[in-house]
Amino acid sequence: MSRIGRLPITVPAGVDVTLDGRIITVKGPKGTLTRQLPPRIEIEREGDVLHVTRPTENKLDKSLHGLTRTLVNNMVVGVTTGYRKGLEIIGVGYRAQKTGNNLQLALGYSHPVEIVPPDGISFELETPLKLAVVGIDKELVGQVAAKVRATRKPEPYKGKGVRYAGEKVRRKAGKAGKIGGKK
Repeated sequence: MSRIGRLPITVPAGVDVTLDGRIITVKGPKGTLTRQLPPRIEIEREGDVLHVTRPTENKLDKSLHGLTRTLVNNMVVGVTTGYRKGLEIIGVGYRAQKTGNNLQLALGYSHPVEIVPPDGISFELETPLKLAVVGIDKELVGQVAAKVRATRKPEPYKGKGVRYAGEKVRRKAGKAGKIGGKK
């Protein structure tokens, strides 16, 4: 049995889970998420607890068992508390600002980089150098945060660029100077 797949999913008060064939819909105080379940994986509801089960012990069913349980649990957590991914901008003259719902980044290019958030995602600026991607869909929050980071990845020599909050960037030594060169 999958260690993750066999764990029950507790549905908190104020969250409504509906199963319609292969489609699961989770409604909560922050919004609604819908996902199609993989075939052969079943979800049973007992009161305010969900159980994910698999029909056989073959490799595909085993791999989908834990995955499905995690995806459904992420949906429940997303509609109750939401997800947040922090980003830091490091570099002289690098900064971020909001223009409406969009994020505008000055990252040393000749033009500002504008990022339009998809539905359900918003940007929060704590300072011009610290921002967060906020939403209820964990997968989408991570995807948008990766897109923002990809605009200027942290480089290994000076560490300039956009990085995740708390990310360690491995630094390299620069060029060594001339020793005993000609005058």
